[in-house]
Amino acid sequence: MRFTPKGYGGCRRNPDQIKREGWKEQGLLAVAVDDNRLSWPERELVRQLGEKLYGKREPEVRHG
Repeated sequence: MRFTPKGYGGCRRNPDQIKREGWKEQGLLAVAVDDNRLSWPERELVRQLGEKLYGKREPEVRHG
């Protein structure tokens, strides 16, 4: 007999489902600054909000 604690069995939720539930249940919004579902002005607003709340992002490191 196998016992699996609650939350460790079954199917895993995908990231969009977690984000959707976070928004609907707690009013939390998780948005990627490069989400292609957003228009340029919307992505720019997300970037500006992120910088206002958390500061500038680290520059991308290019390998090669």
